[in-house]
Amino acid sequence: MQVSLKQIVLSPGQQLVMTDVTWQMYERILEEFGEKRSARINYSQGLLEIMVPLPEHEDDKVIIGNFVEILLEELDLEFRNLGSTTFKSQTMKQGIEADSCFYIEHEAEIRGKKRLDITVDPPPDLAVEIDLTSRTRLENYEKLGVKELWRFDGEVLEISVLQEGKYRRSHQSFHFPMLAIAEIIPQYLKRSKVEGRNQTMKAFRAWVKTEIERS
Repeated sequence: MQVSLKQIVLSPGQQLVMTDVTWQMYERILEEFGEKRSARINYSQGLLEIMVPLPEHEDDKVIIGNFVEILLEELDLEFRNLGSTTFKSQTMKQGIEADSCFYIEHEAEIRGKKRLDITVDPPPDLAVEIDLTSRTRLENYEKLGVKELWRFDGEVLEISVLQEGKYRRSHQSFHFPMLAIAEIIPQYLKRSKVEGRNQTMKAFRAWVKTEIERS
């Protein structure tokens, strides 16, 4: 008897890992789940991961994404936040859905496009992952060539920058080198849980403006 993936129930925070999954199977799974789904699906060299995020996971994702948008706005940099868009390459046998991903230096190249093809279009410039229940695999992003990856585990924001095809952990953001991102963003994220979202965003924007004026 064949089991349909729709028969598998995952609670928020749970993860399903499948091995020896072919590219064709991966494509069928994406089609079966459809675009309107709560689960995130990542694929790398035959390994498939399906994860249903916790409410805390989604909250952190949105707030950190808001911080990135404020940083880019105050630096007057054009960008696109493509959220959890699926990026996949059959040649590389890779498929990822970041919690948030941003086009920054390559924004003009994808501006106005309704569909992206990672085999011809550039990958996102910055990806953000919230690692509360599982650890994001660096190789998934390395193979697709995402320049900068942030991983937040609920306490620490780890920044990795792509250098010669491999991620190197960095104390500075490639895109925001003048700002103490790794230290400040977790602090303001905690504030948002006490002071509220709007109050925290105003405070964070004020901090960014002050730091830019100093630099």
